[in-house]
Amino acid sequence: MSWLVTGGAGYIGSHVVRSLEQASMNPVIVDSMSSGVRGFVANELPFYSVNVLDTEKLTEIMKRHDITGVIHLAGYKYAGESVKNPLLTFEQNVTGTANLLRAMENARVQNIVFSSSAAVYGTPSVELVTENTGTFPESPYGQSKLIGEWLIRDQAVATGLKHTSLRYFNVVGSGSEELYDASPHNLFPLVFKALNESKTPKIFGTDYDTADGTCVRDYVHVADLALAHVEAAKKLEAGTKLEPVYNLGSGDGVSVREIMDAVAKVTGIQFTAIEEARRPGDPARIVADGQLAARDLDWQMRHSLEEMVQSAHRASQSRA
Repeated sequence: MSWLVTGGAGYIGSHVVRSLEQASMNPVIVDSMSSGVRGFVANELPFYSVNVLDTEKLTEIMKRHDITGVIHLAGYKYAGESVKNPLLTFEQNVTGTANLLRAMENARVQNIVFSSSAAVYGTPSVELVTENTGTFPESPYGQSKLIGEWLIRDQAVATGLKHTSLRYFNVVGSGSEELYDASPHNLFPLVFKALNESKTPKIFGTDYDTADGTCVRDYVHVADLALAHVEAAKKLEAGTKLEPVYNLGSGDGVSVREIMDAVAKVTGIQFTAIEEARRPGDPARIVADGQLAARDLDWQMRHSLEEMVQSAHRASQSRA
């Protein structure tokens, strides 16, 4: 029995793969390599360069490896960029999820852990988002993730699929120095790339309705996130009924300006960030309550903000 990880050569996916390995759950990796890094995945693991749009190949892989369940992380993950590329976003995230579900049905695979996002909430009217908070996504990315959840729930009604969706927002840090966030749009890699090139980091938007005018986010460490995915997979495999969605959040918000201060402290490089206009699709504040996941998925914040920054910095240095 094995677990298929779509997007398993990506930043989050590679951490999930390593956690599955440590749990002796035999990961099989599928990644289109549009943003994945082949070196993130050990050569001895089964690896396929396949897009989740390819139902036929996915079905073949699942049957070949006697797949028990799928951890679905593949997708177009950039909220701001999704505003510019809505068709690509919906193709990869909605059609891709539908095709994956078809392949699972073909191969009689009955377990799925879905990588969703706190972007489904948009800009909440509450200080702390729970799983019952209304969903009003403000970008095609957030919309596509919500539709993915709906697809999975409807397929569960039709076929008895066992599932859960994990909603998270700003995933940072590194569980191993050679695994870095390669995104050209996420805050941490942008900041460290600028510093590594002796440039000044940028803040996008300083006129939000927050204490210091910059976006407030809920930052979680990627290694903690990976463990929650593995725990969800274990529970589904054991037949334990899980909630349809879980927030993976810290309950504490940190502003972009506060992140800049933490980076300066960790790196020892003093700088004043360049202030740029807002990016489309970025809500002002979103902080999630993770109590439900703590109850069912052993969700814990095992890393402080400083440790998140330190681990991300080390990984960025190894990349440089």
